[in-house]
Amino acid sequence: MKKNIFKIATLAVGIMTAFSLTSCDNDDTVEYPSSEKTITFENVVVPKDFVESGSFLGGGGSIIAPGTSASFKFSAGKAQSLMFATMYGASKDWFFASQQPGIKLFDSSGNAITGDVSSQVLLWDNGTKDNTSGQAESKVIAQVPGVTASQLMKLNLAYDDISSEFTLTITNTSGGTANETPFSPGAWAVSNYNGSQLLNSAPFFTPNAMSNPEITDISQMGDITKMITKLTANTEIMTGLSPALVVVYTGDKNPIYELGQLDAGKGLKELSQMGNVTNLQNSLKALPNVKGVYVAGSAPVAPGTKVMTTFQSSPGDKIAYATMFGFSNDWFFSNEQSISANTKGDVTLNTMLFDSGTGISQYPGAGNHQALFGGTPQAESKVIMKVGNTYPIPAVKNILKVTIN
Repeated sequence: MKKNIFKIATLAVGIMTAFSLTSCDNDDTVEYPSSEKTITFENVVVPKDFVESGSFLGGGGSIIAPGTSASFKFSAGKAQSLMFATMYGASKDWFFASQQPGIKLFDSSGNAITGDVSSQVLLWDNGTKDNTSGQAESKVIAQVPGVTASQLMKLNLAYDDISSEFTLTITNTSGGTANETPFSPGAWAVSNYNGSQLLNSAPFFTPNAMSNPEITDISQMGDITKMITKLTANTEIMTGLSPALVVVYTGDKNPIYELGQLDAGKGLKELSQMGNVTNLQNSLKALPNVKGVYVAGSAPVAPGTKVMTTFQSSPGDKIAYATMFGFSNDWFFSNEQSISANTKGDVTLNTMLFDSGTGISQYPGAGNHQALFGGTPQAESKVIMKVGNTYPIPAVKNILKVTIN
């Protein structure tokens, strides 16, 4: 994936963090005499189509009968849309879904759309069965003529601005109409956004093209098994990284951050929220125990790309580094344990993901207050801590590789 695809909105990205570091033995590293060295930061993310996906069921875990509803929650930023599909049960191969790339969730000003969005749902003919006889046929997916989907299905959106989380409620309003029908269990997904475009702008199906096994099973049998399997395999949080800041220092205290303490107001907030390295870089240069501050890269680091910088050190020096988890509100990667500046080798295992505690977190890559979407995190004041398991974040080794040579 080319670097220019991953312009992280306003992210000038680069992140620094400050930990209380303790020495440790690492079988993957070796001590060498002091000399100029190169530290490399590589984004090893393998991007997948969807940032979040799931299913919805009717009452009792089955169909959505006339007069009943189903609802589910999902997160999104202003560039993203919601796609879902469910069978029109009283048919041979019809299904409900929106236009591509999905239901519009934000207006042109970036404000969440709430309330009745039923006008965005359409009824589609999968083209795989004759509508009368049920015999197999081979036609392209097309809208069903003469049936207004919004008269059969009501869609209502609610939105929580703090979490950037939507709730979609689907109500079967077909009862008593000429097209009364149950709805099957359904599948939904939100496409990953890389800073300039959606990774999948035509999820589930392509209008005026032949169908696929996943949407065929939904439209013919109301069976979402294949679709959920495919979505699960293609859903994962991804991120760009910022240019990485590297500090050579002496003593036992990491000058970037201190775990369990509030942000010191020296620039970590700006780095972790917006990728602005300047304040923290200047603050570090002024510290008596800092011998050098270096920056690897000058632009966001997209998956499959890397940045590096050389640094100078003397015996007894240590290094610390930090790079922003770009698709977050205020997260950054940094080494948890102290690293001798004389070390060579892969030091990725020393790296952890941290929350600077300066902005309220949202689903990574799907939060409207993230810089990825041109937003500003809502303020909070918490101590710097490791990012927990609230969100299904890939392991550090599946996002970032750090080596010193």
